Amino acid sequence: MKCSSVSRVVLLASLAVFSSLHAQQPAGSGPPATADEKAEQIKKINEEIEKVGWTRQGVGKIGTIAQINIPPGYRFTDGKGAGQMLEFYGNPPSDSYLGMLATENFQEHSIIFEFDDVGYVKDDEKNNLKADELLASMQKAQEAGNEQRKEMGLDELEITGWAVPPRFNDQTKNLEWALKLKSKATGSVTINHNTRILGRNGVMEVTLLCSPEELEPLLPGYQTILNGFSYVEGQRYAEFREGDKVAKYGLTALIAGTGAFAAAKMGLFAKLGAAFAKLGKAAILIVIGVLAAIKKFFGKLFGARQTPGE
Repeated sequence: MKCSSVSRVVLLASLAVFSSLHAQQPAGSGPPATADEKAEQIKKINEEIEKVGWTRQGVGKIGTIAQINIPPGYRFTDGKGAGQMLEFYGNPPSDSYLGMLATENFQEHSIIFEFDDVGYVKDDEKNNLKADELLASMQKAQEAGNEQRKEMGLDELEITGWAVPPRFNDQTKNLEWALKLKSKATGSVTINHNTRILGRNGVMEVTLLCSPEELEPLLPGYQTILNGFSYVEGQRYAEFREGDKVAKYGLTALIAGTGAFAAAKMGLFAKLGAAFAKLGKAAILIVIGVLAAIKKFFGKLFGARQTPGE
């Protein structure tokens, strides 16, 4: 299991349906949609997302091993909801998610928590992290990962270099680095900022995706959120005891084994707003089709409906 964070993510599945329908409609085929009509369609999409089940205050339980304080303006869902949302965003499916912390409007960063129960990872490589060798290894691994992405109809990603070379924080026991990712389809560049939080029995992983210009202003708030993360008693790195499981690899392998998440540059609501402006009332008919597809997708993906968290 692992932990990741996605910034400015878009509901890619719905936009893919929207784009295909959009292409079939002539521009300017009707009068402009009203603000109320736009708001109603977006409301229906939001209602489907709400059915995942969210908690908006207090503490989010990350499985049974950790927790995160829920900041004002954020919402938290459990591992099942996190998996559903990440697959809907256009990422490969996984049953290893433990939770998701997202901004209320989903147009800011979202943090997905997973846990890799490899055991206690020793930090004896902290002063010998060879950035050039690691980068070459990760670029090769991403090429192999792109084969899976192609089979799933997802955009291929290329690792072009470091935004932040690997570094180890000896005080927090966090391993940090940031990669530059380029979409082979669009040429857009995303920063993939990674944090690995060492624990007694494994590693919590966090990945923040943002544009190059967003990285520096985002990091202070992101680090503040991570300050609200804690392992429960008995799971902390300092609580290691002789006889505990020890990982077969160290910090270098934690970096080299990183996967890349998909990110989009425009929020869902902004994208829909632009399409409404181009298509006018014809867009209302298109969105009805989109909503039907989303409902079918959620029905297949989510199964039984959940009651939204309070």
